[in-house]
Amino acid sequence: MKRILYPAHSDHPVISWSSLILRIVFGLSMIFGHGWRKLMVIIGGDPIKFADPIGLGEATSLYLAVFAELFCALLIVIGLFSRGAVIPLIITMLVALLVIHGSDPFSKKEMALLYAAVYFCILLLGPGKFSLDHFLFKPKQRTE
Repeated sequence: MKRILYPAHSDHPVISWSSLILRIVFGLSMIFGHGWRKLMVIIGGDPIKFADPIGLGEATSLYLAVFAELFCALLIVIGLFSRGAVIPLIITMLVALLVIHGSDPFSKKEMALLYAAVYFCILLLGPGKFSLDHFLFKPKQRTE
């Protein structure tokens, strides 16, 4: 029971399955709930009307959000460069939480907080065994 509750390393099956579930559920939710919609704004050709929370311009802010919410989320789902790909998502969610919805009631901040927390957990957990990261970059077993 102790091995299940307190796994010694990130290759433990509980960690790998937990990471896989978080990656797939929150990655796909981000892609289809947020990133895809923003990509359609870019593709649509209409004038861009998007928040400029950190002063980079509306178009640049939209492109950065699409990069994080679509492309980085896709990398998270397949488990490729997972720890690096989750950083833009964390930053995007913190900007949404603290800047975009900073003065809003908690109900408006809740989703950004949940996404940020889950992405931070993925950063700490790593992608697990069920990922392209593990398949492509797993450490070689030492033979003596």
